[in-house]
Amino acid sequence: MKFICSFVALFLCLAFSVVGQLPGANQTPSAQQVSPPGSSDERYRIGYQDTLEIQVFRHSELNRRSPVNPDGTINLFRLDQPIVAVCKTENELAAEIAKAYEKDYLRNPEVSVSAVERKSQSLAIIGAVKKPGNFYIDRRVQLLSLLAYAEGPDVERVGTRVTVFRPGSTSNCKLGQTVADTNAPQLYYFNLREVQEGKTLFWMEPGDVVNVAVADQIYIYGNVNKQGAVDMKEPLTLTRAIVLAGGLKSATEDNIRVVRQKPGGTEPTEIVYNFKEISKGKAPDPLLEANDIVAISQDKTQSIINNIGRSLTGGLPSIFYRIP
Repeated sequence: MKFICSFVALFLCLAFSVVGQLPGANQTPSAQQVSPPGSSDERYRIGYQDTLEIQVFRHSELNRRSPVNPDGTINLFRLDQPIVAVCKTENELAAEIAKAYEKDYLRNPEVSVSAVERKSQSLAIIGAVKKPGNFYIDRRVQLLSLLAYAEGPDVERVGTRVTVFRPGSTSNCKLGQTVADTNAPQLYYFNLREVQEGKTLFWMEPGDVVNVAVADQIYIYGNVNKQGAVDMKEPLTLTRAIVLAGGLKSATEDNIRVVRQKPGGTEPTEIVYNFKEISKGKAPDPLLEANDIVAISQDKTQSIINNIGRSLTGGLPSIFYRIP
């Protein structure tokens, strides 16, 4: 189902000229951590698309360059069982490989592991930024830093908010989780000015997609003639939004849901309006807010968010950048 390739209203005129001006870890005490920073351990952890260089000292026949398998393991010479590589640091994996060789094959082996191609830790920015694309990273970064890597928003086109789509996968490594743990897709909405001023701190995770929309928008989903994004060039009521979406396909809708998510939150709030009462003038016509989803459908909220996310990630550019 075609939904919205452009996604979420965002990003005020972010006026920063150099990366060195970005706020770092020493933020003011009032700064809000809206995304759990996870571990303070910022060492690189191996991911699913990485390629590893494994060397065994004094045993060159065991040296090899190995891509990580789709199941997160690597296969090594002389070892009957594959070894899980994902979510481990290079030193942790080297120690496990040495232990495996020592068990049945070598005495006191010395092993080194290097992730020579780090392709698992990618972040993407699309929309009204100067350099959209996918960025490979080998350390944890905050949202504001990622905006700097994209050379900031296009100030002539940008809106006022930023959206992060977190697809949820098994490839994100977190302390206290196993490789099999999964997360449901999430949407995060932020006020760009608050991010710029360091009032909101948001730690990025591998696979996150940041969208910088041209203008503030709301989204119409379901039983309308033109579902998708609607620009908010002026205050917009529920009735007006439906008109801009070409009207209802059928007049059978009594109740319409508005799915609203506050900046920095992950749990959406559903507001139900009786559209027939509004149409007859018996109930006030509510004003919509940026990023509202007008759901004229029986689909569950998570299903709607998933469809939006798929539309967003389907529009990723094919340009890749490596962040040192």
